[in-house]
Amino acid sequence: MTAPLRIDGETRIFPILGHPIGQVKSPASLSQIMADRGFNGMVVPVDIQPEDLAAWLTQARTMRNCDGIIVTVPHKVPCLAFCAKATARARASGAVNIMIRDGEGWIGDATDGHGYLDGIAAEGFDVAGKPALLVGTGGAGSAIAYEILARGASSLALHDIDTARRDSLIARLDKDFPGKVRIGGTDPRGFALVANATPLGMREGDPLPVQVDLLTADQFVADVVTRPAVPPLIAAARAKGCATMPGSGMFDAQALLLAELLMGTRKVEV
Repeated sequence: MTAPLRIDGETRIFPILGHPIGQVKSPASLSQIMADRGFNGMVVPVDIQPEDLAAWLTQARTMRNCDGIIVTVPHKVPCLAFCAKATARARASGAVNIMIRDGEGWIGDATDGHGYLDGIAAEGFDVAGKPALLVGTGGAGSAIAYEILARGASSLALHDIDTARRDSLIARLDKDFPGKVRIGGTDPRGFALVANATPLGMREGDPLPVQVDLLTADQFVADVVTRPAVPPLIAAARAKGCATMPGSGMFDAQALLLAELLMGTRKVEV
């Protein structure tokens, strides 16, 4: 039985920033985790245009009942610059997806990779010692790339139509994982893990992020897309006999971690 939400003058408010914001599913589930823990807090979606981000964050620092902010696309990369401190994985990723108040400033962390790989592990796949391909090197993709390597992948190939962004991530990752990162493409052959970290599949008519006709049944395919519930990439991979994780797997694995960071029951380690 779930606990009722409590909303009063002592409620802690946790915005989730994005543009657009209508696709996010986490406000209700994160708020419910807090209620079930007896914590008086609420996660609220906030639609902020990129050009308004700096002004909004300046105002958020004056909001005394806001102890943390969740960040989604397209703000994950620019929000890192507004953090007074950041975790090693956030710095390597070049992005944050959560900001926790630290005095008058913010501590930034990037937990997308943690949730993504935990979701994959829950489906029985371990990337340790195996080659991986990741498509998408934005905020979420950068964190996922870092975590794939941190969990022992033998190599990681990165693909992004934004080649400058891809190359910047390769350079950052090479400092912590020398010789393990290279440029990839849309051909999934030769990889044990094929991972999508782009929004491709959210909109009808989107192209697929990889050449699905080249997938084989011994590969594991993962996606960040949560809507539709079975994204086109996952549907195509399942038709090939692949084991898969849709975006809901990442979402479920990450929800508890985010809620605990916001509530302060788990600390950000800088």
